[in-house]
Amino acid sequence: MQTILVVDDEEDIGRGLEMNLVQDGYRVLLAHNGKAAVDSAISSNPDLILLDVNMPEMNGFDVCRELRRKGFEAPIIMLTARSAEIDRVVGLEIGADDYMAKPFSVRELQARIRARLRRQPASSPDGLSRYCFADVELDFEGFRAKRKNRELELSPREFEILRLLIKNRGQLVSRDKLLDTVWGYDAFPTTRTVDNHIMKLRKKLENDPGHPKYILSIYGEGYKFVG
Repeated sequence: MQTILVVDDEEDIGRGLEMNLVQDGYRVLLAHNGKAAVDSAISSNPDLILLDVNMPEMNGFDVCRELRRKGFEAPIIMLTARSAEIDRVVGLEIGADDYMAKPFSVRELQARIRARLRRQPASSPDGLSRYCFADVELDFEGFRAKRKNRELELSPREFEILRLLIKNRGQLVSRDKLLDTVWGYDAFPTTRTVDNHIMKLRKKLENDPGHPKYILSIYGEGYKFVG
């Protein structure tokens, strides 16, 4: 079942779209502001986003720009009451795939969704191929990393640790989960192994490794990524 994230600050519109999309066989996630949209897209990796432009604080253009910067690659269809050509151009230039002005035909929207999902190439197994935060750029498919435009030397295991932490952005990842996912059940490493790798990553990625800003410790439990 494919997942669609619907982003609209008007809850009635969001619920209406959800009802129609569920009837079409999609799983639907809802977000009612820009920050929630970014968090949900990164953590849930939907197959497509329906994104309202006119939202307070963080509008749809900002959301689209931030998601593309973070490496989110699934199709984004902008929904807006604006119909001016310049707005459509801006949306497409910052990474949107399609643009529909309100009011729109639900049947046409459904057709455009199906068309976009048919064109979408297969993504990496967990949907995370690239990610950027602060001055760090990560390419998980090419196993390349940069900080301040300088190449970083990260081991494949360090990439996998970061991938798992970022996929669970804002949530606790226990040491046991890190061990099982990155090292595997048969490797028999210790939790100290995890701590040593985290310490090395902080030295490479944090401005002040002794007071980390992005890879945080949850005392007695594990770690959390907040970048």
